[in-house]
Amino acid sequence: MFGTSGIRGAVGDEVTAELALSVGRALATEGYERVIVGRDVRESGTVLVDALTAGVRECGGDVIEVGVAPTPTVARGVDWLEADAGVVITASHNPATDNGIKLWSPSGQAFDTERRETIASRVETDRYDLAAWDGLGSRSRDDGLLERHVEAIADRVDDLDGVDVVVDVGNGAGSVTADALLELGASVRTLNAQQDGRFPGRPSEPNEETLGDLQELVGATDADLGVAHDGDGDRMVAVDERGRFVPKDLLLALFAREAVGTGDRVAAPVDTSLAVDDALADVGASVTRTAVGDVYVAERATEPDVVFGGEPSGAWIWPDETLSPDGPLAAAKLAAMAADEGSLANLVDDLETYPIRRTSIEVDDKERVMETVESTVRERYDEIDALDGVRIDHGDGWTLVRPSGTEPVVRITAEARDDERVEALFEDAREIVLEANEESDVAPAE
Repeated sequence: MFGTSGIRGAVGDEVTAELALSVGRALATEGYERVIVGRDVRESGTVLVDALTAGVRECGGDVIEVGVAPTPTVARGVDWLEADAGVVITASHNPATDNGIKLWSPSGQAFDTERRETIASRVETDRYDLAAWDGLGSRSRDDGLLERHVEAIADRVDDLDGVDVVVDVGNGAGSVTADALLELGASVRTLNAQQDGRFPGRPSEPNEETLGDLQELVGATDADLGVAHDGDGDRMVAVDERGRFVPKDLLLALFAREAVGTGDRVAAPVDTSLAVDDALADVGASVTRTAVGDVYVAERATEPDVVFGGEPSGAWIWPDETLSPDGPLAAAKLAAMAADEGSLANLVDDLETYPIRRTSIEVDDKERVMETVESTVRERYDEIDALDGVRIDHGDGWTLVRPSGTEPVVRITAEARDDERVEALFEDAREIVLEANEESDVAPAE
C-alpha cells in the first residue's frame, strides 16, 4: 500500500474515497486521537479529505483541518498543534490525474516502516474500532499554520535584503516560499502562482525540462536566482542567475557542505553522485547512504551525527529544524547562500562534476533478475551494498542496479571520474543485467 512516499496513484483507481475512509479509521483505531489534515491544490483532494476525516471521527478521533497547505507546513503543524498525527492529501510531483495520502508523526518525520505497516494491516484486514453514536470525534479548523511556517523560516535564516528571487510555485501549494522570502527582505517575483490542481503552467514535477519559463525569466533579468516547487511544496530545485538549471546532485552538495562540520555525516540515497562525497571530504565530513526515498533519508537523519539529509529528487532535510523535506526552508537557505557568496553560479561552478550514465532495461521478472544480478556481482566484486538494489563501489566510481518500484524494468546507473571509466563500468553492469534477464527467461518457475 505504501510506496517510498506514502500512498499514491490514479484517482478513482488506486486512490479512492473508500481507501481514504479506511486510512482514517485505521489511524483513530491505532490510537491517533488528534489528527491534522491538509491537502494540496488537486480538486480530488476535497473528496478525499471528507472521507478521511469521516473515518477518523467515526472511530472517535478528533480532526483539525488546515486547508490547502504545503506538505512541510502540515508536517511541522503536528507538533505545533499538539496532535498525534498529520495527514496530507497529495500526490506531490505526480500529474493531475493522481492523488495520495501521506502520514506524519509529531517529530515532523513521515510514518516509518513499522507505523506504515500497522496502518496497512488495519486497512487490509478491515478491522476498526467504530465509536458509539455518542463517541464520535470532533471536526475543527485552524488557518494559522501558513503564517507559523513563514515565521519559523524567518527565525532560522539571515536577512535577505537586496536579494532578488523568482519563485515558480507551479500552480501548487507552495506559497509559503514567497511569503517567507518577502518577510526576510528579499525582492520576489512569482511564476505560476495561481493555485490550480490541473497544473496548467507546467507539469508538477520541477526539473530542467519543465522549467524553461523560469530559466528564461531569471536569465533575462537581474534576478539572483530562481527556485521552483512541486505540487505540495516539499521539493525545491533551483536556477542560477545565468538562467542555468542547477543539477540536483550539485544542489545536494551545496546544502550538505554548508551544514556539516568535521566528523559530521550527511544522509543521501544510494544513487547520489560522487560530487557530494568529494565536496564533503574537503571539509572532513562524509555520506551515509540510504535506500531511495525521502522517508528513508529522514529515518537516517535521526542519528545524532547526521546533520543534513538530501535526495537528488529535490528533497532537503535539516533534522535540527524538521524531519520533513521542507521546500520553502530550502529556498530561503539557498537564497542566503547565494547572497553570502554573491553568485549562485560561482558556487555551482566550483564543484567537481563527473560523467554519469543511466538506462532502463525491460525485464520479464524483476525479482528473479535481481537475484541473479546480486549473485553474479557478489562473485566478482568485494565492495557491495544491497540496501536498495545492488550498488558496487569501485573506488574511482560506482554502479547501481535497481528494480523500478512501478514498472517492469531494471535501472542501471554508473558514475566515474572520467569518460572512459564510466563507459566501462556502465557496459559491465548492462551486460550483467542482460545476461540475468536471459537466464530468467529459461529458468523453471518455482
